[in-house]
This record gives sequence, C-alpha cells and structure tokens, in this order.
Amino acid sequence: MKTLKRLYHWVIGWAETPYATVALFLLALAEASFFPVPPDVLLIVLCLGRSKRSFFYSGICTVGSVTGGMLGFLIGLKFWSLAQGIIFTYVKPETIDAVREYFLKYEAWAIAVAGFTPIPYKVFTISAGFFRVDFSVFVIASFLSRGARFFLIGGLIYLFGEKIREFIERYFNLLTYLVVLLLIIGLLLLRWLS
Repeated sequence: MKTLKRLYHWVIGWAETPYATVALFLLALAEASFFPVPPDVLLIVLCLGRSKRSFFYSGICTVGSVTGGMLGFLIGLKFWSLAQGIIFTYVKPETIDAVREYFLKYEAWAIAVAGFTPIPYKVFTISAGFFRVDFSVFVIASFLSRGARFFLIGGLIYLFGEKIREFIERYFNLLTYLVVLLLIIGLLLLRWLS
C-alpha cells in the first residue's frame, strides 16, 4: 500500500513539470497495459490547474489510454506467459473465465463497460488479445468508452472547477456504475422496442 501511495504522489508530481502533457499520455498508455495508477489522478490535477484546457487533456488521456490498450491487446495476443503475471496481480484466475464469457457473449459491450468503469482496464485489454477479440471492434469500443470516461471528468471540471473535484474523487465509482446501468437499461429498451 505504501508503494502505491508513493506512486500516486509521484504521478501527481508530474503536473508541476513542463512535461505534464507527455506524462499524462504515457501514464494513460501504461495504465491500460500494466501500470497500477489510473491516469484520472493526473488528469484531474491538470484540468483543475488549467480548466480551459480540460478537453485537450481529456483527448490526450483518451489517445494514450487507447494506445496502451492496443499494447495490452498485443501482450495478450503474443505474450500470454508475461500477461498472466500482470493480470493475476489484479484478479483471480476464475475472474478471467468470467471475462472470457463476457467477451464471447458481448464482445464490444464488454470492452466498452470495462473502459468506462473502475475495473482495471488492463485486465480487459490483455484478455481481449488473448481471446482474439476483433481488433477493430476493440479499438472503436475503447475510444468510445475511454473517451466518455475522460471527457466526463474534463467536462465536469471545465464546467464546475474546483467545486466538483471532491465530488468526482468521492463518487466516481458510483457515478460510473450508474452510467453503465443507464446504458444497459437504454440498450434493453431499444431491444424491447424493436
């Protein structure tokens, strides 16, 4: 836990450097494939520091995360023995079986939900490669879900500034589950109506 806290402070420290944007991109890339600290923390700090650039930072974070997702996909596709060490740090082997079932049944939706929720995205990116999910579906679903997540953060900070920070940090998990629930309800309604 101490190591994770040090990593968290190290990540936030990048906001005070001239390399903050590059650090955000690289952090988003690394987190989507192997690194434990989510880019949201640096994104929030950067957006609060320069709220007029919130959407720019959200875009950088999205591109970095999807690029990292592609790296995770490659790791799962070509280097499964290495990938297991990364994945089993975050989840139990039984969870991978559940992820496999989600991929087989819902492919794009499984990726989209994973990309938006607090579930470690790297678990899904690496698993997608291992289970040979359609790569173009993977990339499109990743862009949509990761973009939605990061632009939601950037947009809230752009609109509400510092006041929204504590709210985001405290209730982000609950908010993401609520959005996913609303998305699922919407999809079920569409299916029922057609």
